Amino acid sequence: MNPQDPLAALHPLREPLAVGWWPPAPGWWLLAALLMAALLVLAWYALRRYRANAYRRRALARLEQLAALHQQQPDPQQLLAETNALLKSVALLAYPRREVAASSGAAWLAFLNSGVAPSEQFPDVFVSGAYQPNCTDIDTDQVLRAASNWIQRHEAAQ
Repeated sequence: MNPQDPLAALHPLREPLAVGWWPPAPGWWLLAALLMAALLVLAWYALRRYRANAYRRRALARLEQLAALHQQQPDPQQLLAETNALLKSVALLAYPRREVAASSGAAWLAFLNSGVAPSEQFPDVFVSGAYQPNCTDIDTDQVLRAASNWIQRHEAAQ
């Protein structure tokens, strides 16, 4: 030992053990519980919304069937009548019966076109075309687009 160097006689420094990550502090448990609760609420809300919009998915599938049937046998009057019936059934599911059930003609067309952009509205001949003997001047693609748009975007009554 060298008497000039008193530090040489000291033992090396001991480092403390590394702090482990487990078990977490109570704050982390609380944060995990809150996160799980938020995820459960979000999943519940998503499931509720999915179930509430089941009628829209069924109506869009039926509209696709009508379009395919129209491609095979082009009958604009039948397409208009069946599309109108489909929209009426969707409206009866989404809105109170007293608002929708008795609507026909111009009132029904106004109901369908309310809140819709002018380029996506139903043509005026939509409600009367199914009852006219010769209805060849209607744009069935526009009717199908408007119906699809209305089914997807209408605001259901709470």
